[in-house]
Amino acid sequence: MSERLTVTEKAKDLIKELKEKHGDLLFYQAGGCCEGTQPQCFEKGSFFPRMNDALIGHAEGFEFWVDRDLFEYWKNSHFTLDVLDGFGPGGFSLESPLGKTFKVHYRLFTEEELNDLQPVTRNS
Repeated sequence: MSERLTVTEKAKDLIKELKEKHGDLLFYQAGGCCEGTQPQCFEKGSFFPRMNDALIGHAEGFEFWVDRDLFEYWKNSHFTLDVLDGFGPGGFSLESPLGKTFKVHYRLFTEEELNDLQPVTRNS
């Protein structure tokens, strides 16, 4: 099966650091507003996906949810979770105090990947 999400080595290192400090994590990518469309990292249990949001995969074992409307727009795209130095559009995500920000790079799936996509779980 083709995965919808992969994680860069740099992002894996940051996730490991955040896990050591905060415990279990959860990622959520909203469709806009205060945090733009940057992925956010939270302590698991401190943020809850909305009904019909899409679980597209796991980042180092932690759920990566996407806003339902944003997912409809990007459903034919592969997400690569990366990290950049500097502050993103807001300060709600756990990496912000470290002077880092998570970033997603998108690419369209190939026709072969589209025919073999990992199923999406919807929050109910």
